[in-house]
Amino acid sequence: MAGYAPELITALQAKANLLRIHSIRTTTKAGSGHPTTCMSAADLVAALFFHALRYDVPNPRNPFNDRVVFSKGHAAPLLYAAWAEAGAFPIEHLDTLREFESDLEGHPTPRFAWYGAATGSLGQGLSIAAGMAFALRRNGVPAKVYCLMGDGETAEGAVWEAAAFASYYQLNNLIALVDINRQGQSQPTMLQHDLDTYQRRFEAFGWQVLAIDGHDITQILNALDAALEAERPVAILARTLKGKGASAVEDKEGWHGKPLPPDLAEQAIAELQPTPEQLELASRLRVQPPREERAPTHPAEIPAVSLPAYELGAQVATREAYGDALVALGRADARIYALDGDVKNSTFSEKYLKAFPDRFVECFIAEQNMVGAAVGVAECGKIPFASSFACFLTRAYDFIRMAAIGRVNVKFCGSHAGVSIGEDGPSQMGLEDLAMFRAIPDAVVLYPSDAVSTVKLVEQAARYHGIAYIRTTRPKTPVIYSNDEEFPIGGCKLVRQSPHDVVTVVGAGVTLHEALKAYEQLLREGVPIRVIDLYSVKPINAESLIHSGQQTNGVIITVEDHYPEGGLGEAVASAVNGYGIRVHRLAVREVPRSGKPKTLLAAYGIDAQAIIEAVRAVAQGAA
Repeated sequence: MAGYAPELITALQAKANLLRIHSIRTTTKAGSGHPTTCMSAADLVAALFFHALRYDVPNPRNPFNDRVVFSKGHAAPLLYAAWAEAGAFPIEHLDTLREFESDLEGHPTPRFAWYGAATGSLGQGLSIAAGMAFALRRNGVPAKVYCLMGDGETAEGAVWEAAAFASYYQLNNLIALVDINRQGQSQPTMLQHDLDTYQRRFEAFGWQVLAIDGHDITQILNALDAALEAERPVAILARTLKGKGASAVEDKEGWHGKPLPPDLAEQAIAELQPTPEQLELASRLRVQPPREERAPTHPAEIPAVSLPAYELGAQVATREAYGDALVALGRADARIYALDGDVKNSTFSEKYLKAFPDRFVECFIAEQNMVGAAVGVAECGKIPFASSFACFLTRAYDFIRMAAIGRVNVKFCGSHAGVSIGEDGPSQMGLEDLAMFRAIPDAVVLYPSDAVSTVKLVEQAARYHGIAYIRTTRPKTPVIYSNDEEFPIGGCKLVRQSPHDVVTVVGAGVTLHEALKAYEQLLREGVPIRVIDLYSVKPINAESLIHSGQQTNGVIITVEDHYPEGGLGEAVASAVNGYGIRVHRLAVREVPRSGKPKTLLAAYGIDAQAIIEAVRAVAQGAA
């Protein structure tokens, strides 16, 4: 154990109490917040910031900074207080906590410049931190990643997905500080102060574990210093008391998420107030600079990409073209990373693994952690593409939702979408994914129909700053576009048209090919139809849809390999609403079953014959 100067111990104790005072005062002023959870972790955070952390405080985007993630995001007042005491901004700014125009939100987001990801949905921070640690290691940056966790959130399975991931990749630059204050929101936590069980669990996942008194500064410093020398990820298990230092609330139930009323706040601040001598010692504490002093590098635009070319008529699955596009992007830009959930031979991200193994992250069957890790990788300046079956991304939806709140630059690919996958059956069929991603603010939703449109749209997704979703399908489909065709985000393709079209049919992916089959049959019958490839489901090209609908008797038929709720049909109906256009929607309207792809497309009314019958019915009605 190291010996520490008594002045350092006194200074850190005083600093911790200042953090408690800020947390009490600002939440009482705001009339809401979680001061007691801040108070339990204040000693940990004071020691972290003013002893272990290496950070260029005026330059929060310096890539050589250590990272700090508050997985227990409701302790945001403590986070803000620590950065204020570190000199990031004036202490007075803390008084704007939770105000509408303030960057000091109730749970932290990257609106606060010294924070890289949105947290507050418990159980996600360790995955994000693990992704950061992975990217820093692969980039040769000697920074550490510290993740403050609550004990209650360890009930979330995602925490153990992240623990397994960190152990597998031996992320010895990842340090979790688990604030075990035993109090949950509505009752005591599952294990309360049973540190032995927590220790056995983390050790079972291959972590080095240090169990300490979380209010003993010397023990905290020893644990932090030991963690810096570890060869594995480290969990510092800190036994603490919620509301520590305020006798009215310390270790008492019923105070979660409640600010102290003014009288109790005043009493608590008086109990915690350091002496002038202690304050003077605390004022000398500084955050140390990063371990590296190289000039920060700034991300550039993606350079020109040489995409693969395909022959017209060739049969190529869009999921396979997705893998081709990733490799092409990787050749052009080393920031491209691929993450996959043990389906890389189906998503075809395995092509990227073979080409760039150092920029591929196998996340195994743990989709929540895959998304969280992608967020962490993105925070380190990379452009991650996370791939899985479309249906399996649904289990990670909360992580995707939080990534949007954090305005993270992450791309997703969902393969095996719809009943067209065939015999594997409904558990493997992504039939909700378009609705899921359409609901994500500012997300782009792209649905290519052939190999050419796939590689072009994957490049477009990479260039878009934010969340982008690419839906790919299992069956091979013919190449219908020339290699010089462009596919801007927000566009669509008018693939068949004439001045006499009786109706507009809108499809994407496999249903576009069904629409083209229907076109040929109807043309032979003397019933011309207009066919639109809606490759950009969001943002949608409302102008083109309205124009085509008005030119084709005010009728649009949409056809999608997706449930009707929230999919392509609803997107079109919303876009043309108010323009006198009727939208007839063909979609999968019941839980499907196993079968051959052609059988399933027919059974659920989204094949060429179903389109033909819908067009005939509409044409007869118009007549």
